[in-house]
Amino acid sequence: MTDQTSAVESEAHARPKLRRGPEARAPRQQTRPADEAPFSLDYLRSIIQRRLALLVPSAHVRPQRVHSAIRYSLLAPGKRIRPMLCVLTAHGAGRTDAAALDAGCAIELVHTASLVLDDLPAMDDAALRRGQACAHLHFDESTAILSAIAMLNRAFGLLSTIDGVDDRTRTRLVARLSSVVGSAGLVAGQDCDLHDRAIYSDVARIEALNRLKTGVLFVAAVEFGGLVAGLCDDDLEKLACFGETFGLAFQTADDIVDARSTPEAAGKDVRQDGGKPTVVSLAGVDEARRRVAVQLAEARRVLSSCSFDIAPLDGLLDAFERKLAL
Repeated sequence: MTDQTSAVESEAHARPKLRRGPEARAPRQQTRPADEAPFSLDYLRSIIQRRLALLVPSAHVRPQRVHSAIRYSLLAPGKRIRPMLCVLTAHGAGRTDAAALDAGCAIELVHTASLVLDDLPAMDDAALRRGQACAHLHFDESTAILSAIAMLNRAFGLLSTIDGVDDRTRTRLVARLSSVVGSAGLVAGQDCDLHDRAIYSDVARIEALNRLKTGVLFVAAVEFGGLVAGLCDDDLEKLACFGETFGLAFQTADDIVDARSTPEAAGKDVRQDGGKPTVVSLAGVDEARRRVAVQLAEARRVLSSCSFDIAPLDGLLDAFERKLAL
């Protein structure tokens, strides 16, 4: 191994294991004081991006092809809304260190792994994701599958060793992620999408599917932020309701983009549902937008009853609404 390769490996792979080392934590200067407003979402997104790059192995580390595929999919430009939800929840509850950042990155690892698997020919048979060719096309199907498995594994490992929380909290985080990924969560949602969705004829059933496909990770994201911040069970229940409602709004908004956008603008394949029903196809764009507005209002109502500072999460909702021009 060359000195250069060794240095890259040390930076991107070995260091995240050294949980007490400065490279394994988000740099202190990147944490803004809780009373600073507005909280810059672009700034937070850049922190998440840099942390993700440190949490997975370098492309120079064996197996290079799998690690290259991980970095290709994980570090492609994305919204990072799920880790942002985690960090902003903890931020509002007064937790501004790296624990929430790493918990949020675990969610993003799972989300990216699910996208890689969803895009496979046996699933959605997609060609474009996050503005670039899907992993199974840029590499090959076997490499894409292995990279997704590795990202899922990294997410669990990250939560099990997360700094700054007690063992009980780590156990709760790992157990929660297990339920999110498994046959009562993302797996159930994808199975339903592949085999049952085509026969759905009402919005309520589509939204029940969307809770499994999208809502579960939104719920987990805010719950993780609440758990690392030590919020009470009452607040955690309210956050779960908020996350599910916001997740529904987010998925319907994504369906609106899918119906009206181009692959270049969306950064992914559009109108890829193959005639399968969505909220937009069943109710129309105008009704879909109305439902998004109602769901966002409900999310705000639930959030307003929480006992911690909701301003960071409220700011994220504001940004989401501005983007949709609601």
